[in-house]
Amino acid sequence: MAKRVAVIDIGSNSVRIVIYEKTSRFAFNLLYEAKSKVRISQSAYSNNGNLQEIPMQRAFKALSEFSTIIASFKVRKTLCVATSALRDAPNKKDFIQKVKQKLKLNIKVIDGKKEAYLGAIACANLLPIQKNALSIDIGGGSTEFSLIDNYDVDNTLSLELGTVRLKELFFDNNNIDKAIEYIDTKLGILDNLDISTLIGIGGTFRAISSAIMSAKKYPLKRLHAVEHLSKEFIDYLDLILHANEDKLADLYIDKNRFDIIKPGALILSRVFKKLSISKVITSGVGVREGVYLADLLRNSKHKFPHNYNTSVKNLLDVHITDSNFPNQVNLVSKRIFHLVYESLNINKSFLYELSIASKLSTIGSNINFYTQNKSTYNLIKNSLEYGFTHRQVILIATITRYSKNKSPSKEHLEKYSQLLPDDKIVNALSFILSLSTLLLTHRPRNIDFDLKYDNGLLKVVSDKTLYLSKEAVKKLKTINDLKISFE
Repeated sequence: MAKRVAVIDIGSNSVRIVIYEKTSRFAFNLLYEAKSKVRISQSAYSNNGNLQEIPMQRAFKALSEFSTIIASFKVRKTLCVATSALRDAPNKKDFIQKVKQKLKLNIKVIDGKKEAYLGAIACANLLPIQKNALSIDIGGGSTEFSLIDNYDVDNTLSLELGTVRLKELFFDNNNIDKAIEYIDTKLGILDNLDISTLIGIGGTFRAISSAIMSAKKYPLKRLHAVEHLSKEFIDYLDLILHANEDKLADLYIDKNRFDIIKPGALILSRVFKKLSISKVITSGVGVREGVYLADLLRNSKHKFPHNYNTSVKNLLDVHITDSNFPNQVNLVSKRIFHLVYESLNINKSFLYELSIASKLSTIGSNINFYTQNKSTYNLIKNSLEYGFTHRQVILIATITRYSKNKSPSKEHLEKYSQLLPDDKIVNALSFILSLSTLLLTHRPRNIDFDLKYDNGLLKVVSDKTLYLSKEAVKKLKTINDLKISFE
């Protein structure tokens, strides 16, 4: 696979481009992203699905500039897909041919099942593992569903339900009752479906989720993997459906979505009425990421290797030149955790977050040695994107931010109280990482000490002097009356 790959997604409402760069076999990062709300399907559904001239011109101009962007990044491979708007258009060949001849872009029109599958494999690979979940991708012309269980995707389907389609067919005529009847008829295919989690893909879902986050002053500015209770989401949908434009602004809805947010909210509202959903998760990834992953993982059944996380590997690829020290910190941290977690009253499940934090604890050192903890914290908070819940991201970032002699500040713990576990747990995990780092102050080629624990005393046993480690550990404030001795 080429090192740099561009993916273009031509939807009914927007055209988007993303450019990815591989940092190792399965790790990658996002180099660039842009979108344009060209509304290529504008007036199409009221004209037998035919694309209209002015919207096609807007789309062509955007694609033309996308070609310039691709060239500037020296992209070696471009994947361009189109979904419902072109799929439904009787005159799509004229537009596709023009783009191919003048821009040298090959547009692949994918069917609804393929669109659903691509969005779902992005969710399955790049969200925290979900069981018994249904993905929903509300676009301008269609809505796609897939069942997701762990990393498996099944029962993909596509319905002729979309925000632009409903707007032109029903909302422009203020025929909401007919819209509800139309939606419910289409959603009949979901009858008898028993799922507990709804995963939302696409602009409509993200817009509503983002609005809810703004309304409740959510502490983390990240949309991907944010979770909502179903009642919270349903109540907000009801507010949107009964709001005028001024009220929509008060509800934190972007004015560019005023004309299509209600059709999307109505689709979601009818889905919630049909299914018993307890948890809602917003996906920041969708078809574009699915197109990229289908290519990247084409020889591995569209799944990452077991226990592999692409975000962790990417951060290590980009910021770590010598893996020996972080590997040692990881080993020592896990050893200390196993020895003391019971006496410190830490649930054993927190070993996972500690392990990730220890692997990443030095990634900020190549930015500025003196501020490496703060740099590490910011890198994790902003770039540990895929496969983690928001609670995990903030906990992992916090553990690294306050390693080396400091406990998490009261202000920090209060700011992220919605996401962090009990303060005692955060302090304990931070202490373990701090202690592990300080014990390795002398940077041995191989770990040259053993650890033993008995009745509140952690013994560091070695035939070396460990002078620097002893001096460093003296400055560390212990917790729960834990004592440390060197023998």
